[in-house]
Amino acid sequence: MSEQYHGALHELSAPTLIDAYRRRDLSPVEVTQSVLGHIERWEHHVHALYLLRPELALEQARASEARWNRGEPMGPLDGVPVTIKDNIATHGDPTPLGTAAADLVPAAADAPPAARVREAGGVVVAKTTMPDYGMLSSGLSSFHKLARNPWDLSRTPGGSSAGAGAAAAAGYGPLHIGTDIGGSLRLPAGWCGIYTLKPSLGRIPIDPPYTGRAAGPMTRSVADAAWFMQVLSLPDPRDSMSLPHQEIAWDRFDAGVEKLRGLRIGLLLEAGCGLAVEPEVRAAIEHAARLFERAGAVVAPMKPFMTQTMLDGMDHFWRMRSHVDMKSLTTLNKAKVLPYIQQWADSAAGMDGEALYKATSQFHATRVATVNACRAFDYVISPTSPMPAFAAELPSPTNDPLRPLEHIGFTVPFNMSEQPAASINCGYTSTGLPIGLQIAGQRFDDLGVLQVSRAFEIIRDPQRPWPQPPSEALHHVD
Repeated sequence: MSEQYHGALHELSAPTLIDAYRRRDLSPVEVTQSVLGHIERWEHHVHALYLLRPELALEQARASEARWNRGEPMGPLDGVPVTIKDNIATHGDPTPLGTAAADLVPAAADAPPAARVREAGGVVVAKTTMPDYGMLSSGLSSFHKLARNPWDLSRTPGGSSAGAGAAAAAGYGPLHIGTDIGGSLRLPAGWCGIYTLKPSLGRIPIDPPYTGRAAGPMTRSVADAAWFMQVLSLPDPRDSMSLPHQEIAWDRFDAGVEKLRGLRIGLLLEAGCGLAVEPEVRAAIEHAARLFERAGAVVAPMKPFMTQTMLDGMDHFWRMRSHVDMKSLTTLNKAKVLPYIQQWADSAAGMDGEALYKATSQFHATRVATVNACRAFDYVISPTSPMPAFAAELPSPTNDPLRPLEHIGFTVPFNMSEQPAASINCGYTSTGLPIGLQIAGQRFDDLGVLQVSRAFEIIRDPQRPWPQPPSEALHHVD
């Protein structure tokens, strides 16, 4: 093993690992062992993982090592450690969807993102945890242990890609896959200080597809997310909502700070619905806007375009969907679902057809409003969330099942408009919690969002060292 890598293999980026494997400086086995060792030090604190099977991971790593020794790697992930969210099916494994109410039936096949990882030679280290049915922005689950934020173990990592966000921040290898229907990639990314791209709808095939639902990379850097996109964006016929496959030059993600010169960037500081933006968050976003201006972008304020009616309509539709799903459960199984989720779903029991129609119409209203508001700009920047990470034990910031989505006003519109939107760290609160900046682009401009993200990564203030396991924090030298 090359001395330059000693002691930090679990922190190396995917491109660095592939280059090291190619030059025979590193082995996938020693990298996987490093990741597993780091997980052993962290996991009992953060509870990010499901189906952690070290021997299976090492078996994959040994097979990768043999391929590299023959000079026959399978693809751009061969030997790179990866985690995959609970709700992305992996062949032979149960998919509990974060709830104790699920029947633990082995999946018949890999879902598209998992299939792409295996085809490219990725080492699947584990699955990652999520809340019941993915309907919370926290790590609270009736099936998994409570997930916690590595930056502050009293705080949530966010959700529903809770474990993926925590795993990336904790350094469980470079690549993690989450999903997002209203903010479930970006919210944990923002609260865990990592990077994510919620791509244009259909850019990354997923199964089952659903309105607004996307899978995406969760990583510590833009470079790793761009590297992952070359694999995740490959076609799969099972996604009836997928885009026609495009050969996108993901390796051109680093266009430099020059990318920002002359760009028209909208600055959205109020969502128009839900909770008010906290002062420290607002200050960090305003500081980011000034950095964009200094780099040559033209930043202009945007008026809020979301309304409480839009947010409530989507909420009420999702309540009815969950209510119908839970009606199919036995009484015994329904009782296993988190009480908060039960109350939220049961609140839709009296909704009539007219009310449901009006609720459903808010998805399209949100789409139209978002597209119209963004038309004047190349990109839009905003807070990812109006507040930093809240208490780990809470299901939502309000802790109120009748006001469950008051924190997603900045993220959910871009699910409905199908536009790509990223979250990147832009600062910290006075107590050291990360603050996420959302960067949204025009529909299909996924590469552009990565390029703007990379430019901001270059111009942003110096980042704090990544959190270390509590037992090591006092001894860590960055």
